[in-house]
Amino acid sequence: MSLVLEHHAYLGNRHLLYRDMARDILGPRWGRYFVGPIQFAVCYNNEVLCALLGGQCMKAIYLLSNPNGNMKLYEFVVIFGCFMLMLAQMPSFHSLRHINLVSSVMCLSYSACATAASIYIGNSSNAPEKDYSLKGDTTNRLFGIFNAIPIIATTYGSGIIPEIQATLAPPVKGKMLKSLCVCFVVVLFSFFTVAISGYWAFGNQAEGLIFSSFVDNNKPLAPKWLIYMPNICTIAQLTANGVEYLQPTNVILEQIFGDPEIPEFSPRNVIPRLISRSLAVITATIIAAMLPFFGDMNSLIGAFGYMPLDFILPMIFFNMTFKPSKRSSIFWLNVIIVIAFSALAAMATISTVRQIVLDAKTYQLFADL
Repeated sequence: MSLVLEHHAYLGNRHLLYRDMARDILGPRWGRYFVGPIQFAVCYNNEVLCALLGGQCMKAIYLLSNPNGNMKLYEFVVIFGCFMLMLAQMPSFHSLRHINLVSSVMCLSYSACATAASIYIGNSSNAPEKDYSLKGDTTNRLFGIFNAIPIIATTYGSGIIPEIQATLAPPVKGKMLKSLCVCFVVVLFSFFTVAISGYWAFGNQAEGLIFSSFVDNNKPLAPKWLIYMPNICTIAQLTANGVEYLQPTNVILEQIFGDPEIPEFSPRNVIPRLISRSLAVITATIIAAMLPFFGDMNSLIGAFGYMPLDFILPMIFFNMTFKPSKRSSIFWLNVIIVIAFSALAAMATISTVRQIVLDAKTYQLFADL
């Protein structure tokens, strides 16, 4: 992706948005009717997920300090949505640079706390009984695999890379390569330690949100401070993530309602921006409160959004931009990746929709999970 961006920038056409790349390389309809809607769905889904996960962490803190409390999950989702509503007024990605630094520190902090809590619980006398066997029959296991793959794609997804690169002074290739290497090293160390220690401590009973496993029947299995810390750090990180993923959505809304011919901070632009951003956050918060399907929503957006944006389109962009020989290994490697991930995305979408249908039978609107 960086090579393609740098090549077009050298030719005098610097792409600021993913859909701009699709429009110039594949044609105007691809940018408007395919990449644009998918990226909008990816970013807005992450906004919903941030509100939902933030509400779950706030509820966990509340129940830990008040085990007999009566507040519901959707109430905490609304409270968290109010935090995002204030931060959503940040004008640009550049304004988020300090918040993003805090976000990175928080990610490392809650991963370390979650790992420490899992190790503590796994070694304690109160540790739950561990069962490492695979649950379900062969069919359910197979669907489970295809349901998990897009969740992994979502975890490691970088579907808004062009928007981030557009904020860097050229040349961007070396900077983005170093940034991504650091990013993936941090993710590998933090997420994998949580995954391994969490599965070791709880086996196949580990919750999708591992913090939820640290409390059993309102009884903490680890010191309370070790449960408070990762939840607090997660809330801090999610506020940054939610605002970050709202920025591409803001660009679309402000192109519709804003007037580029007059100053950015004039009442004519500020008032529509305030209303559109506020409505975007409020709508995402309501959806999160109504449909608390955290894992299912993560999987669906991974199959529908991240896999095409991260594993399919970049290969197509590369082949169409540089036109490598059909006898070259890079051409056929890209083709194989496109075909394999297209099939994988289709199977993952089917598996995810099936899981949502199954879960919908047991969930209800505004469920208190």
